[in-house]
Amino acid sequence: MNIGDKIPEIFGTDDAGRTVTASDFKGKPLIIYFYPKDNTPGCTAEACSIRDGYEQLTASGYTVIGISKDSPASHLRFREKFNLNFILLSDTSTEVNQAFGVWQKKKMAGREYMGTVRTTFITDADHTVTHIIKKVDTKNAATQLLDIING
Repeated sequence: MNIGDKIPEIFGTDDAGRTVTASDFKGKPLIIYFYPKDNTPGCTAEACSIRDGYEQLTASGYTVIGISKDSPASHLRFREKFNLNFILLSDTSTEVNQAFGVWQKKKMAGREYMGTVRTTFITDADHTVTHIIKKVDTKNAATQLLDIING
């Protein structure tokens, strides 16, 4: 996925088991952030930063969506534990991660494995990618987004 590309139609599954699509947000600019795993330090810091900046992000017209390969039940527990006020979607098959190009080979402790590379996409109201954040500042994710959005 590159700047100028249209985002894929399918986003994942919500905690009610419903498939969520780009068409569900027709005419709305989006912030779609991919993260590796619920309840891990970096992912929790990022989610809490976005939670704390949520009102400013939505006041700018954006809908915020977090996506990981965790299950809907895991997302529900994560959202409740940290009072998250935005949409979390499950991509257990990694098809959405792959469509956005964030399912990649990673290295940790000398071993290689496939996983989600933390990445945030910002789109316009037509769902064309306008910005991609590859170096996410997890503790200041909302500020990083607001700096881009408010130019």
